[in-house]
Amino acid sequence: MIDYERILKKYAEGNPELYRILEGHSRAVADKALAIAARKPELGIDTEFVEEAAMLHDVGIVRCDAPSIACHGTHPYICHGILGGEILRDEGLPRHARVAERHTGAGITAADIERQNLPLPKQDWLPESLEEKLICYADKFYSKSRDLRAEKPIEKIKAQMAAHGDDTLRRFLSLHAIFL
Repeated sequence: MIDYERILKKYAEGNPELYRILEGHSRAVADKALAIAARKPELGIDTEFVEEAAMLHDVGIVRCDAPSIACHGTHPYICHGILGGEILRDEGLPRHARVAERHTGAGITAADIERQNLPLPKQDWLPESLEEKLICYADKFYSKSRDLRAEKPIEKIKAQMAAHGDDTLRRFLSLHAIFL
């Protein structure tokens, strides 16, 4: 098991509020993902990896400008997945980096990037492995700006996904069908 706590502390160094938010949100996501994996043993999910990757999936927020969640970096928040991927590759964790890069929304397509003029490399950033999909799904249930352990109702998540387009909602619903 990798020392994800060391990595989170390293990148949130000097900002205890950011660490509290990052660790609390990530723990909620990890717990949700692990509970789903326990309920679905037939899926053969790598639970050790899921815990590690869920705890690290949002590490890129440390480089983003999102003062409401104690982030005082220079990049737009939408870039946090890509930035997290860079951090995790630098830490020697390429498989974990893929989770960070692919967890935003229900995944982001090159068409989404083009249509919304997002400041991301124009390619598909969609979860592919079952573990990537599980963490992407579990992440939608928790906010970083409110009670970190309060689970969002499924109808609210569906509305949030629908606000980003029918394709995003369809991608989320396909994840929901797997992990329900």
